Amino acid sequence: MSETNRWFTIRKDVAPWVRWAFPFVSWGTIVLLWILVPYWQGPHVSLLPRPLGVIRAFGMLWSEYDLLGNVFMSWLRIAQAFLWCAVVAIPLGILMSSYRWLFELINPVAAPMRAMPLTAFLPAFIALFGIEEKEKIAFLWFGMFFYLLAVVVEEVNRVDNALLETAYTLGAKQRHALWLVFRASFPAIFSSFRILYDIGWTYVILAEMLNARKGVGYMVEAARKVLDFDRVYAGIIAIGVAAFLFRFLLTFLERQLFPWRRASAALSGTGAAVPSATAHLKAAKHGA
Repeated sequence: MSETNRWFTIRKDVAPWVRWAFPFVSWGTIVLLWILVPYWQGPHVSLLPRPLGVIRAFGMLWSEYDLLGNVFMSWLRIAQAFLWCAVVAIPLGILMSSYRWLFELINPVAAPMRAMPLTAFLPAFIALFGIEEKEKIAFLWFGMFFYLLAVVVEEVNRVDNALLETAYTLGAKQRHALWLVFRASFPAIFSSFRILYDIGWTYVILAEMLNARKGVGYMVEAARKVLDFDRVYAGIIAIGVAAFLFRFLLTFLERQLFPWRRASAALSGTGAAVPSATAHLKAAKHGA
């Protein structure tokens, strides 16, 4: 096979050096364009800060604006909303998948909610919860809940009926069967937590732009109000780095808790650890 055909063969795996080199190529291209674009005299390009200014703004965020404290506060809000989301969505999703009448009762409400723009609900949450911490946690919970519920239902549905039949044959009761489907589906549900956290980081910016005194969204909005775009872009990059680090932590935990999932993905040739059940989560994150 020629080198050209090797590059354009569908689903052909790439050499290790490509996996290492190409991220530097893609990010290097973006940085190069960022350096060059401010020199182009187009409309509003003057508002795009230069990389050196953003680097200096990082030092300012660290020393004067408590960057770590703001990141931690945003993470804490996401974590609280995520915890309550999991506490409600996982048991409810298992019950919906197990009892069809419950699915037919709840899904007609839950399914349209995933298609609704979350920003449309912000005035309602302000009216219900005020503008303090409770409103931010509730807003984030609402933004993540219906997506996690769909993942739980789908993953529980993927549990083989033969597993339940074997359990019943061995004398299992209904509570044992529910515990069994939870244990069988939880590794795949856990994989979806990474994308759900990405959604949380997307929504927390919106939540913190209103009456927040701490958090990365507040930090970026405060810089925008004084037209300090060096600090705005530094804050945006800080948000991306923080979200990536927490996503990496979840990936590490998944590999430690469920090592067989990575091995089975490698054997099947997919090379992906995130199950197909989370595809709509990816679409939600990117606004599809």
